[in-house]
Amino acid sequence: MQACTALAMAGLSLAAALAGAAPAPATGTLGDEQYRPAIHYTPKQNWMNDPNGMVYYKGIYHLYYQHNPSGNTWGNMSWGHATSTDLVHWKEQPLAIPTDDQQDIFSGSVVVDKHNSSGFGTAEKPPMVAIFTSAYKDASPYRGLQAQSLAYSLDDGQTWTKYGANPVLNRNSANFRDPKVFWYDSPGGGGYWVMTAVEATEHKVLLYKSSNLKDWTPLSEFGPANATGGLWECPDLFPLAVDGDPSNIKWVMVVNINPGGVAGGSAGQYFVGKFDGTTFTSESTKASDALPAGTPLAGFNDGTYNGWTVKNEPGNGKNGPFGEVPAAGTLAGQNAVTGFAGSGLINSFNDGDWPLGSMNSPEFTVDSDYLNFLVGGGQHPRVSDKLDNTPPPGDLLFNGFEVPDGSTMADAGWTGTGDLAPAFQPATAGGDFFIGAKRLNTFESGGAPGDDRQGTMTSPSFLLSRNFMSMLVGGGHRSADSGQVLEVQLLVNGNVVRSLAGDDAGALNWKGWDVSEFAGEEAQLRIADQATGGWGHLTLDHVMLTDQDAVPRSDETTVNLVVDGQVVRTATGANSEVLDWASWNVAEFKGQRASIRVVDNNRFGWGHILADEFVASPRPATPRVQTYDWLDYGRDYYASVSFGNMPQDKRIMLGWMNNWDYANSIPTTPWRSAMSLPREVALTQTASGPQLTQKATQQVDGLGKGVSYAEKRARNIAPGTHALPSAAFGQVQRIDVTLAPGTASKAGITVLGNGSTSTVIGYDKATGELYVDRSNSGNTGFHPLFASVDSAPVTVDANGNVTLRIYVDRSSVEVFAQNGLQTITDQVFPAQGANQVALFAEGGTAQLKSLTVTPLNDSMFGTAEKPTKNRG
Repeated sequence: MQACTALAMAGLSLAAALAGAAPAPATGTLGDEQYRPAIHYTPKQNWMNDPNGMVYYKGIYHLYYQHNPSGNTWGNMSWGHATSTDLVHWKEQPLAIPTDDQQDIFSGSVVVDKHNSSGFGTAEKPPMVAIFTSAYKDASPYRGLQAQSLAYSLDDGQTWTKYGANPVLNRNSANFRDPKVFWYDSPGGGGYWVMTAVEATEHKVLLYKSSNLKDWTPLSEFGPANATGGLWECPDLFPLAVDGDPSNIKWVMVVNINPGGVAGGSAGQYFVGKFDGTTFTSESTKASDALPAGTPLAGFNDGTYNGWTVKNEPGNGKNGPFGEVPAAGTLAGQNAVTGFAGSGLINSFNDGDWPLGSMNSPEFTVDSDYLNFLVGGGQHPRVSDKLDNTPPPGDLLFNGFEVPDGSTMADAGWTGTGDLAPAFQPATAGGDFFIGAKRLNTFESGGAPGDDRQGTMTSPSFLLSRNFMSMLVGGGHRSADSGQVLEVQLLVNGNVVRSLAGDDAGALNWKGWDVSEFAGEEAQLRIADQATGGWGHLTLDHVMLTDQDAVPRSDETTVNLVVDGQVVRTATGANSEVLDWASWNVAEFKGQRASIRVVDNNRFGWGHILADEFVASPRPATPRVQTYDWLDYGRDYYASVSFGNMPQDKRIMLGWMNNWDYANSIPTTPWRSAMSLPREVALTQTASGPQLTQKATQQVDGLGKGVSYAEKRARNIAPGTHALPSAAFGQVQRIDVTLAPGTASKAGITVLGNGSTSTVIGYDKATGELYVDRSNSGNTGFHPLFASVDSAPVTVDANGNVTLRIYVDRSSVEVFAQNGLQTITDQVFPAQGANQVALFAEGGTAQLKSLTVTPLNDSMFGTAEKPTKNRG
């Protein structure tokens, strides 16, 4: 409420000053806002992440979840709560377990203590018990630690009381979290509670047992295994019958990981094996691979760089970033580096993330189809040739804000309002990559520094004497629908004709405008800061009139192939200290001279690069991460765990439909994040062993209104994109499609289209992969890591067909391929009103075998909760 009041007051005080840049109007009533899902759970407002404590009790499904009751980004972690009788019509309940001055309430689970083993209830009225991670704050004697605690409910999960003797399990660890508890029936009779929790940075699942939920003793550990490129989180362990055979029971260990997922960032992996009540034994752990076949170009295993040219930045404490010889593995202050081969590798963490530098290989002749290599470290792609921060040629305006000491921007003719009165500027603090000693920084304004400082500041007039403007900009940004304005504006005749903002980063970078249409006119520059909360400030420096468009500095951590002086291939890490295989198709450069350039041009988080074992090969190497078993191959299915106490031993899972790479930046308001559709999971035997299959629960399909469009006869899909009739259009629908690739290289369907943008769901015959391409799906520019093409290995069936079931819901697609053997879940943020559906083929003719489109009724907000005959 304080933030809303401040915003309203700021809007009144700045209304006149921001003519031409008013906040966007409200986007609709509850449930009708742009991007609001119709059939996925979202809270009415504020931030949500991991599902917690999912349990079925007395005909009610309970969904607890990580929630910020005070804001729309991560923080103030508490347990939100929603209930449902059918898994699709959800009713938000009051906050369940709130944060307090001692602890945040991190993820965990809920059990129905049927025999009152905890003593919190009675035999007649057993308690529900929540087992959660206490993330202790500075005010607590356990500050900085994560430990497991209890709360109990005696009113069927509506209100909760924290246990007075918390924590009940403490390892004096800062990364021990996410307890999932279940009852294990001993084969000889009796049983006990089993907890799975993680030591996140050690890539271990720890198993404990208890008879009363209060006293826990160790059972065993599992891991590290398979994907270890990020933190292990949110484990789950449960039995499933293979192909429904009760005599063939396997146990499934789910381990969520961030970053290091198969599509980048957050994801969930699983292992299939045995559990004997003490130890989980995986039968699906993959062994380390050998080097790909081919000719080694560089391996760094003889203690030297073997002819590579090394450029280390001078003036640092160590000779970083690369040193004079290869690293033997992990360097001082670095998390464990794994995945490299032999005894040495390139590791630019020498002296930490700060130093900058590059390495260049000797020239070689390209004589193979592929160049394979291991890469890890930071995820900072190459964006330009510009690696320094030098200004472009041109005319500097306002003397770069380098006013004489003792004077202010008011003395330089600037005017302002509110906290941005020019007497407070320029600043000498905040930001990185500024030039000189002074810059404008709206964080350092007003009575006290902070993101809630608001106002405007306007420059004197200047002549637009060149065709472009370039400037260094840092700090935050605000989307058009946020109701807040945070931008640098160009005014001509008092009207806003251009604007730009930061990227939610402290580093300033070059941005600018083409102003050729205003050549010869007088203009002014204005900073408008109407923003509050995180990244609610702008930093500006070195404004210039130039003859070329702004070229951003490339803060990259990359491996590059250089041919004729040009970078023709590039790769970056995945914010992981685990190296994995990357491949470049270099056939087009055969016979040409080339070199490999490794660049570390980033000073901050994950500001280093790892590389090893360059091999010229006839075939591409398969990234190890693609060989593991994943719950989902999309970018937006994380922290997935299963409901407890389910009837009929069904196993229903639910995940957080977001990704930590961009979670705080997705363009939704007043809520942020949704849950996936509930999925029933099973095990099916395949040639490579038992694998999970997934399908949306029958209650989801029960939302169908009836078929709106169908094609039952096979027909060809000619090359190109072909819109279906309007009866197939929709924003909330299920699409069932079977196709054969035929002679096409790619074929599939597009959804949420408007003629110029759409989300593409296709099959790539050459790679044998299903893919979702959201690079032109609508709003993708809110974060540099959002636009993506995500793929999953899919084998055509015996008839050469690919069968997909696709759930479309306003701002997401969930794709289930070949009866749920593979899934891809991705958020998308389409243009307003985009609802077109089309078929496409590339490189040849594909065959459509069948197509059915079923609109789905809304189940959230304004729709009465509907009980179903089968609540299980």
